[in-house]
Amino acid sequence: MIKEYIEYLKDNPEGLWFKRKLYGWGWTPAKWQGWVTLLIYILLVLVFALTIDANSSGKEIVFTFILPTVLLTIALIRICYRKGQKPKWQWGNTKNKNL
Repeated sequence: MIKEYIEYLKDNPEGLWFKRKLYGWGWTPAKWQGWVTLLIYILLVLVFALTIDANSSGKEIVFTFILPTVLLTIALIRICYRKGQKPKWQWGNTKNKNL
C-alpha cells in the first residue's frame, strides 16, 4: 500500500503542492512546498496552544487560540484548494482500475 501511495504522489505532471488523498476526502502534500505549508500550519497552532495556561480565562482562550486556529485552518484549506487537486471522495487509485 505504501508503494501505491508513493507512486500516486509521484504521478504529478502539473506540479501540484497537494494531491487528493488516495483513500477518503482531503489532501496530502505531494511536493516540498506542500510539506512546508503543512509544517508552518502545525507550528503556528502549537505556538498558539502554548499561550494557554491554567490561569487563562475563557475569553483569552477564544482570542489567543481558538480564533487564530480557525483562521489558520481556513487559510490552509484555501491554499490546498488553490495549489492542489479539486477534492472528492475516493477509495484507491482509480487510474489503475478497469471500470
